[in-house]
Amino acid sequence: MKNKLKLKVKTPANTVTSKRIQLAMTALFLIFLALIFRLGFLQIVKGAEYKEMATKQQTMSKLISAKRGNILDSTGKSLAISARVDTVSINPTKIKGKTDSQTKEIKESLAKAFAEIFELNYEETLEKVNSTSSIQTIAKKVEQDKIDKLKEWMNENKVSAGINIDEDTKRYYPYNNLAAYVIGFCNTDNQGIYGIERSYNSYLTGTPRQNCYC
Repeated sequence: MKNKLKLKVKTPANTVTSKRIQLAMTALFLIFLALIFRLGFLQIVKGAEYKEMATKQQTMSKLISAKRGNILDSTGKSLAISARVDTVSINPTKIKGKTDSQTKEIKESLAKAFAEIFELNYEETLEKVNSTSSIQTIAKKVEQDKIDKLKEWMNENKVSAGINIDEDTKRYYPYNNLAAYVIGFCNTDNQGIYGIERSYNSYLTGTPRQNCYC
């Protein structure tokens, strides 16, 4: 019997390595291609939808009272007038520094300024400033002199983000209690709740507007 000679041919190591590299490169290419398609889908197909969702999350609106009409007597003298004031509110999440300690310092300083300018309780004001809600009202129907003090503090401390100063109106009665039962009065939302103010509320009330914050 003839002996059969069996030869084992070994595959060179560099050939195996080359195939592995090719497979790895192909896999990376497919992953990269998938990422490109995904990115294109998000930007082109879903872009408008996601943009609208982001805008809704990053902005908020607040109803701003309209200026209420005046009440005059038969000679044209003003019995009830509305004057410009402001309402101060904040977005606590926008008030922050570069570090946590700096944020804490800014919020404590701001709460102290609010308390001093608007004659508020410091602890209650600090609680609002540290709140996680999107908006907190600090003071309503604020006179211009106090707004000027707040703006001066904001300029000195270089803090403005998250602090909103919105135009509002306040009802004044030049003759104080004269004919008060006839003229009536308004609540804090400038809605008539007694006398002429209530009877002609629909005529005296203006159209409120929306104010948006980022």
